[in-house]
Amino acid sequence: MNTQLLDALTTIVKEKGISQEVLVEALEAALVSAYKRNFNQAQNVRVDFNVETGTIRVFARKEVVDEVDDSRLEISLEEARRINPNYQVGDIVEIEVTPKDFGRIAVQTAKQVVTQRVREAERGVIYAEFIDREEDIMTGIVQRTDSKFIYVSLGKTEALLPVSEQMPNETYKPHDRIKVYITKVEKTTKGPQIFVSRTHPGLLKRLFELEVPEIYDGTVEIKSVAREAGDRSKISVHSDNPEVDPVGACVGPKGQRVQAIVNELKGEKIDIVRWSADPVEFVANALSPAKVLDVIVNEEEKATTVIVPDYQLSLAIGKRGQNARLAAKLTNWKIDIKSQTEAERLGIYPREQSALLDLKDEHMNNEDEYDPTFDLSENEIE
Repeated sequence: MNTQLLDALTTIVKEKGISQEVLVEALEAALVSAYKRNFNQAQNVRVDFNVETGTIRVFARKEVVDEVDDSRLEISLEEARRINPNYQVGDIVEIEVTPKDFGRIAVQTAKQVVTQRVREAERGVIYAEFIDREEDIMTGIVQRTDSKFIYVSLGKTEALLPVSEQMPNETYKPHDRIKVYITKVEKTTKGPQIFVSRTHPGLLKRLFELEVPEIYDGTVEIKSVAREAGDRSKISVHSDNPEVDPVGACVGPKGQRVQAIVNELKGEKIDIVRWSADPVEFVANALSPAKVLDVIVNEEEKATTVIVPDYQLSLAIGKRGQNARLAAKLTNWKIDIKSQTEAERLGIYPREQSALLDLKDEHMNNEDEYDPTFDLSENEIE
């Protein structure tokens, strides 16, 4: 029986990667509890498990005292010196009290401890793997749904997709393969709990990293993302290499790259705009596909007033204010949009020195009509 126990422990150590010292320590602690529970003992005991022979011995630990009050915990000096003449008051004497049938109890306890330790070790491996994948993207398979979560298999474990993180334009069926963004990994008593999202802006960013090699290798950088999941998103991109068109790289040949992302997000519209350190240029780009006449910047309040042609006002604002709202999130600037007629009435347009004049000279041919969005309307993918 002891040989079988040793063989089992050795196998567990090799296959599961659990330290033998940790396993033996846990086994000894469990055997102490088993001894007290099965033999109704309240005394202090120590269990010694010999990993070479497989023998298990139980020792009662008693303190040497002049006068014994509790024989389960104490031993008289006279009796202790019968065991060893060198004992003094305050020393601890260990007396073997191994029951005859303790081997059977030990094997049962060992099975429970090994099973528990293996489960804990596997949970630890899963936690270590997924804690490093927070804010990363993975492909999962929908397992089942209830009123609170969709349960997504990520291979070794299941992740939770809360209702609040599900896209409103999607339905999820068992065995569907979906890409999810890992938002949080928690260590609980029942093992690691992994929360994922389909609505997080980080999902869009990671999808572009997968589809666009220039983003993955750092040639093109995603500066910011604004998203209303399932409906419309905007991303701003930039490249330090003047020979690289960051917008074109993200769109891809015939729009193939961005279209793959749109398909993954079930038709979510995506505007790709050019990032700029100049808030005038950046805000004008962010309001794509609307054309912008002027941008007035208030640095103190981090606010802008944007002037657009009358016929572009509704396009600039967007359905239920969505275009303006996303542009504000993307740029982190407050945006107040006014039509050309209203701006002229208020006397704020035209200005003698518009901040967009320099951009006009830089980005248009002499015969072309100036478009401060640099024709980014072509980059709106549906």
